[in-house]
Amino acid sequence: MTELDAVLFANEAFYRAFADRDLAGMAEVWADDLALTCIHPGWGLLEGRDAVLGSWRAILVNPDSPAVRCLAAQAHMQGEMAYVVCYEEIDGGFLIASNIFIHEGRRWRLVHHQAGPTAEAPPVETEGEGRLIN
Repeated sequence: MTELDAVLFANEAFYRAFADRDLAGMAEVWADDLALTCIHPGWGLLEGRDAVLGSWRAILVNPDSPAVRCLAAQAHMQGEMAYVVCYEEIDGGFLIASNIFIHEGRRWRLVHHQAGPTAEAPPVETEGEGRLIN
């Protein structure tokens, strides 16, 4: 497995926790020892582990929160930092998202997530496919 494969795996773990409403899994994908930020669609900036994970807790325990699916993930790497740009399918519509990962310990951990509306549909892809870009 290449480092970019590992980044896509970490991104997949984030969306799996999101889709499964798995609070423990969501906490596990986020970095422990680094500054965290998150911008949900229509929300302001959230800073710090408590604020970021608190927002996810509110989303994941809300029975009215929509299902999400990650599509067309593209991984990019810059030294010890990597980011994934992807589409989120929610209720038949799409958001475009960026997820920034830092190598923490022996694995890639999320330090920033931002998603917002897009009028563009993702490119057609095979389920689970991701592009690796150096």
